[in-house]
Amino acid sequence: MSATSHTDAAAMFLKGVKVLDLSRLLPGPFASLLLADMGADVLKVEDPQGGDYARYYPPLVDGVGALYASVNRSKRSMTLDLKRAEGREVLERLLEDCDVLLESFRPGVMARLGLDPERLRKRFPGLVICSISGFGQSGPARERAGHDLNFVARAGLLAQNARAGEAPVVPGYQVADLAGGALYAALGMCGALFARSRTGEGAWLDISMSEGALSLMAPAVAMRAAGDPMAPGEGMLSGGLPCYRVYETADGRYMAVAALEPKFWEALVGALEQPELSGRGMLSGEDGEEVASALASIFRSQPQAHWERVLGEVDCCVEPVRELADVIDDAMYKARNTFFELQGVRQVHSPIRVADGRDAGGHRPAPQHGEHTEEVLSALGYERTAIAALRQQGVIA
Repeated sequence: MSATSHTDAAAMFLKGVKVLDLSRLLPGPFASLLLADMGADVLKVEDPQGGDYARYYPPLVDGVGALYASVNRSKRSMTLDLKRAEGREVLERLLEDCDVLLESFRPGVMARLGLDPERLRKRFPGLVICSISGFGQSGPARERAGHDLNFVARAGLLAQNARAGEAPVVPGYQVADLAGGALYAALGMCGALFARSRTGEGAWLDISMSEGALSLMAPAVAMRAAGDPMAPGEGMLSGGLPCYRVYETADGRYMAVAALEPKFWEALVGALEQPELSGRGMLSGEDGEEVASALASIFRSQPQAHWERVLGEVDCCVEPVRELADVIDDAMYKARNTFFELQGVRQVHSPIRVADGRDAGGHRPAPQHGEHTEEVLSALGYERTAIAALRQQGVIA
């Protein structure tokens, strides 16, 4: 399936908004991808010496990392050495006609580069600056290095990602990077732009990925404070009840049972022809384990495809645990045009779409390193000789 040529209403939400993205790898680029998918003009500003590392991460498709291609579509790229005064001068000229500046350096790096956000705010009062960092712009851990696993560990999320009595399991995707960092950054930037439309004043957003991960546990924090110990794997929504668990099938695959409400549990045990389990889905402790053991034996008796047939039309909150390869071919996602291909890389449409069923198309491939440098400089008024001089000095690639 290829991307369609038209652009839907959601892809026009941020039309006219100009974003300078200094970030690389995953959280920042994913945040600016969400803005680009809503129509913003996102310009990646990359170091002349290689730029975004993700561009070279395998697997490669036509020499470009699939990871990079997946989070940098529909953007432009220019190279600029921000350690050089000439590079910073170009950046500040760009900021004169810019709405958002996104960065993900460690706290303090922008100031050391001569781009202190507080100074930039004074010079460009309408500018929205978004800083994504591991532990925030203030506090004792502000300069600590870290990756997603560190952030979810510090936030308490990793400890909860475990079965009762067992070691925590490394999440299969980057919770803090994408949900705790990128999503909050995108939401914050949109909120700040909306506020600016009324007040004319920009903002400096401090997005901590560790705090973002912690915020995803807000219900757990509240429940623990109210007296619920929330032991890993023992909570209502973490596997402590037989009606909310993952059960293995005969072919080594799994079914996800989330029949919390009594009507769903009764529909499930009815479809399984197990009347003796009626009313017992919410039991805990030894009684709950007895119910879970009975359910586990039932699911292990047949392969996953069998349970899909038996339960597929039953309104009981049970779904197959899909492998990623299965998800790509899932009829539900095909019907909603969720996937598309761009230069040989399978991509996922932004879930932000208008509710008319149209395919949000018009995506452009991820830019090559510095692909739009001359175009951008020319638009700023730089003559060809000046651009050549910047290249000779190493300010641009």
